[in-house]
Amino acid sequence: MKIYEIGTGYTPIPAQVAAATESVVEELTKAYLNMGIPVEIIDISADKRADNELPITQVNVPSFFTKSDVSLGLVHKLKRVVYSVFLAFKLKKILKESKEKSVLHFHNQYNLFFFNKLVSEKLRSKAIIAYTNHNGLWSLQWNKVKDTLHKRYFQEISAMKSADLVFVLNKNTKENVVNHLGLEQGRVVEIRNGVNTDIYRPLPESEIEDVKSQHNLTGKKVILQVGSVYENKGQARCVEMLAPLLKKHDNLVYAFAGGIVSQEYFDKVNASAKDCGAADKVIYLGSFAPGEEMNGIYNLADITVFASEYEGFPLVCAESLSAGVPVVICSDLSINLGEGSVVTKTGDIEKDIESAIISNTENYKKICLEARENAKKNYLWQTIAQEYLTAFNNVKGEN
Repeated sequence: MKIYEIGTGYTPIPAQVAAATESVVEELTKAYLNMGIPVEIIDISADKRADNELPITQVNVPSFFTKSDVSLGLVHKLKRVVYSVFLAFKLKKILKESKEKSVLHFHNQYNLFFFNKLVSEKLRSKAIIAYTNHNGLWSLQWNKVKDTLHKRYFQEISAMKSADLVFVLNKNTKENVVNHLGLEQGRVVEIRNGVNTDIYRPLPESEIEDVKSQHNLTGKKVILQVGSVYENKGQARCVEMLAPLLKKHDNLVYAFAGGIVSQEYFDKVNASAKDCGAADKVIYLGSFAPGEEMNGIYNLADITVFASEYEGFPLVCAESLSAGVPVVICSDLSINLGEGSVVTKTGDIEKDIESAIISNTENYKKICLEARENAKKNYLWQTIAQEYLTAFNNVKGEN
């Protein structure tokens, strides 16, 4: 049984921007290769793909649509449609030539929706069709999001209903798709995202100081937030929550890193910092490539904060833990990160951060070690890949 991991077309794999789903596809593929499992990535064509040894089959699309982008506007959506159509014909050819049952593992609603429309049921039956739902909206209370999901994510609803297996990243999403879409419990599998603990790792103190120096943070204690800059991620909310703490401690700063999806929201973050009297304590670091570069950014932090309104499974949290940097959760998150995270309520954030990184040095060292061990114990991609593989084999056995 061969597994085809299907890139979304957002940015070429290996991801050159912090595209979480592309990182998932890349790391799952590496894990399968290490396990001796036949696997291939199907991905958008790219002239400047990063050097890699991954088995990648390219889907050729007009050159205008091969550029990576971080916006979520009309061109982005058109790119998804164009890629999905060309992808469907590539997969159609693969299925026609296939001699055995294979797995087509989709990670994007457009991709699976157009595949279903453009490939016959007879050909589709030659493969196990799997879909991983990375959409955090599904983790919210159904009554709050049902109208949005039906209007804006009807393709995803159709994709999940058609799939042989649906993987979800938290229990709330599973409850919503089972209870409100009518998917059978047996074909909805809750799974985690993982982290590459060889790449995301604690750095020696000398290297940390070098990274801090590059960003003019020498001598500072750093509260870090990683994620695209737009409303859902909550950078402005973090500034407002942290302002009293930032003003209380001279050597404490809040730094945020990630692609600017909304310039308007980026301006709002800076305006909030100014209004709170903490403009000199709020620093935008920029956008960084996944991997070694991003690991350096995690390592310059004393603690990271997670404040998204919704998320499927926050890859940034697993990466931070793996780098030995504790995470403060200051929003409702429907997963349990385990040891090494400091789960809190918004009203307690000052107390928890002070306790973690300012007041008690020995305890801080302890939770840093716990964070790293937590990542190695619970979030290895090899473990996650095995869970996917078990689910694929169960469906194959039923067939």
